Amino acid sequence: MKASTNLQRFHNRTTYYLSILGYFLLLAAFIGGLYYATRQIDYIWRWYQVPQYFAYKETVEIYVDADGDVKEIRTEGGKTVIQVKDLDGKLVTYDIPSKADVRVSDGDMLSSGDTLASYTKWKPGLLLQGLWLTLKASVYSIFFGIIIGVCGGIARISPNPIFKWTSITYVELVRGSPLMVQMLIWYFVLGTVVNTMLANRGIAQLPPLWFGIASLSFFSGAYITETVRAGIQSIHRGQIEASRSLGMSYVQAMRYVILPQALRRILPPLAGEFIGLIKDSSLLGIIAVRDLTKAAREATTTSLMPFEFYFVCAVLYLSLTFTLSMFVHYLERRMAS
Repeated sequence: MKASTNLQRFHNRTTYYLSILGYFLLLAAFIGGLYYATRQIDYIWRWYQVPQYFAYKETVEIYVDADGDVKEIRTEGGKTVIQVKDLDGKLVTYDIPSKADVRVSDGDMLSSGDTLASYTKWKPGLLLQGLWLTLKASVYSIFFGIIIGVCGGIARISPNPIFKWTSITYVELVRGSPLMVQMLIWYFVLGTVVNTMLANRGIAQLPPLWFGIASLSFFSGAYITETVRAGIQSIHRGQIEASRSLGMSYVQAMRYVILPQALRRILPPLAGEFIGLIKDSSLLGIIAVRDLTKAAREATTTSLMPFEFYFVCAVLYLSLTFTLSMFVHYLERRMAS
């Protein structure tokens, strides 16, 4: 019996390692097939150009505004101060970073537009800007989507027809139309109305990003509403009755008894909704918002490197969704303990 058990363990271990080997062989075959396909279309990989689209060094030049001559150059408080006396005898002071390369000397005569100094500084590239905007839009949309979904889910099971029917109408309207159409309505219709009203009152107009966040929030809120409703209804009704018998109001029973239990049950589907929301944010480009997908398209247009940038774009989205998935798994373990 013992020999048979050891043989079975050896067989299971061998099968396990062979499966791992098979996985890596499939992965190698996919990568090799992709490389072979690119060779057939005579494509040249240029991965070395990708980093500059995350961050690059920009040369900043400081120019003189008017004709004159250099009166004084001194170092003060970790920076270089250049004073230029113009033709009217007025002293103009230029504060220049200490790391800058000063190109003038005392007494030099200058014409308007001449370079006083130049220096380099790091700036975020297209992909980093797009990644940050995608992350920002996703976080705001998830936050507002949760608020809308929780309120809508509670209203969905309310006996009051005003709350219940309003929630049902909202869910059916949002879930019954494509996100792209809703985003266009938010931007071109509601956005025009809102910004016109703000402009008439002398208030600064809202940028397109906020209308994109609003469309994503209302879209995800409709699905979260149904998830919250299902989670609340999965809790036995006797718990609400027991809470009310202890003197709790309906709101207190929901806050302290029902919702904490429902949250444990709806966390996995909520995670799926949030991951989908991050991917849906790629539609922000249709309303002139430079999200990650739009940034990748612009980088592809300027560099003619579609393979590299679209692969990088996919990996960046994967990193966001995978991080969120791991965070939700962590919350599940904490709430289960």
